[in-house]
Amino acid sequence: MENMTAVTALAALAQTTRLETFRLLVRNEPEGVPAGELARLLDIPQNTMSAHLATLSRAGLVTSERQSRSIIYRANLDNLRDLTLFLLKDCCGGSAELCAPLIAELAPCCAPAERASCN
Repeated sequence: MENMTAVTALAALAQTTRLETFRLLVRNEPEGVPAGELARLLDIPQNTMSAHLATLSRAGLVTSERQSRSIIYRANLDNLRDLTLFLLKDCCGGSAELCAPLIAELAPCCAPAERASCN
């Protein structure tokens, strides 16, 4: 991942509503959430939600798909993984034992039975 790509993604997440939206989409993978439902769940006007979703989309953090009259948004988990790896790639100067606690804390979030505890 390039530095500017990471900066764009981090900048998109550096706003409360966009961060909450992205986290909500991650929790609702792989089904996604219609744009109107996102606005309702976060108590945001639809036009404001649309602007936030456009910012997240330009940053590569969300994808959208039209289904009939709705647009379904999903978190782009591939780009989330790339961003996370970019941030952690040189974790602790290559000392794996220093990063082990961080990795151990993230691991339960990946197990389906444990997912609820990570929300």
